[in-house]
Amino acid sequence: MSINVFIDGAVGTTGLEIRERLEGRGDLAVTTLPDALRKDANARRDALNGADVVILCLPDDAAREAVALIENPAVKVIDASTAHRVAEGWAYGFAELEPHQRQRLSGATRISNPGCYPTGFLALVRPLVRERLIPADWPLTLNATSGYSGGGKAMIAAFEDAQAPDATDTAFRTYGLNLAHKHVPEMQAHGGLAHPPIFAPAVARAYRGMIVEVPLQLRAMPSPPSLGQIRDALAAAYDGSRLVTVKASEDVSLLTLEQAADTDRLDLYVFGNEATGQARLVAILDNLGKGAAGAAVQNLNIAAGLDELAGLKL
Repeated sequence: MSINVFIDGAVGTTGLEIRERLEGRGDLAVTTLPDALRKDANARRDALNGADVVILCLPDDAAREAVALIENPAVKVIDASTAHRVAEGWAYGFAELEPHQRQRLSGATRISNPGCYPTGFLALVRPLVRERLIPADWPLTLNATSGYSGGGKAMIAAFEDAQAPDATDTAFRTYGLNLAHKHVPEMQAHGGLAHPPIFAPAVARAYRGMIVEVPLQLRAMPSPPSLGQIRDALAAAYDGSRLVTVKASEDVSLLTLEQAADTDRLDLYVFGNEATGQARLVAILDNLGKGAAGAAVQNLNIAAGLDELAGLKL
């Protein structure tokens, strides 16, 4: 018997990508509402309560509203918005982040899909904080650049449509300059950090892809870890994973934004200079893959007891 999946908000970038990934799977029956009923409260309530698994691809307030409409305790919810990423009672949908995270996700009825930037940051930082190679109160910075599809339909139009109200021909732009980006609480909470990191996000003229970098002044730490210790800790944390891989960095002279585009991979690198006591930790992923739709599909598979990698692109 197939599992009934309802995608609420399947008209946005992430929702469309999730729907495309799930189409044709014999183990799932995917439903959405027609345009005329997408905002009809009764139709949404029926669809939400009649599904085995609901995937929310909505703005934060609409996601909270959808959850409030669910009365059937058997319904499992995967929320791709920011609304519940640090909410009590919600399991964080990054299966590789903690040793027992998969078990928690498999038994959860409420799963929050991680943000794309936090996925790269946490993949690099969380194992090192857990192993006390980075102090939990260390002042961390992450510099990250995403493809413009991460900004949704409005940003896609700005980069692709010369007639759009905010059309731009720029190659690169930075934002989040007030240091209050909505991803920061998620990074601090799930990283086990005492203080919020400085987050410097940017967008480049590429449709999809993402680079997240965490520079470290190792020599300034109370007990400076070696580059080898950092690599070993990351390799141990993701040992056996087919999605998250610590790559060899010795012969790498450059990395590209699009390296993992159109895949669900998360590639991690450790670069550094032992003589200066400095390191650059780098994560490369697809902002629409492991950073959004791919993660949602992975969480669906885990929550429904299916093959975790079904529908994913390696």
